[in-house]
Amino acid sequence: MGKAVLVESASSLIDKRIGELGDWRGKTLAKVREIIRKVDPEIVEEWKWRGTPVWSRGGIVCTGETYKNVVKMTFAKGAALSDPAGLFNSSLEGNVRRAIDIHEGEKIDEPALKDLIRAAVALNVNGKSKPRRASGKRSG
Repeated sequence: MGKAVLVESASSLIDKRIGELGDWRGKTLAKVREIIRKVDPEIVEEWKWRGTPVWSRGGIVCTGETYKNVVKMTFAKGAALSDPAGLFNSSLEGNVRRAIDIHEGEKIDEPALKDLIRAAVALNVNGKSKPRRASGKRSG
């Protein structure tokens, strides 16, 4: 029989990443995480691809990547989401993903980000990116 291997939880790995960064990127990643958790407590934290924080519910909602000059939130199905506040500012050329690059000193538009996260969860869970208006027509 093999030995049991202790695996750190994704949440503790994300905590560790925030602590290791120790600068504006750690604070920004912590803020993004706080917003995500406020929007939907059922979102699950994961740790994928050798060190990327991922938030999922019914599929990947978004990732929280950190680079030298940017904290990047990549929405797995961002191209299908309505973004009236224009938060998406990166990976705009793709057919599926969209990203938000947050630079040092930039303020996060919390209400708009919450709306985007809600829409991403709805798309995963219900298969819809935005509520559809009733057309007034009935089939039958």
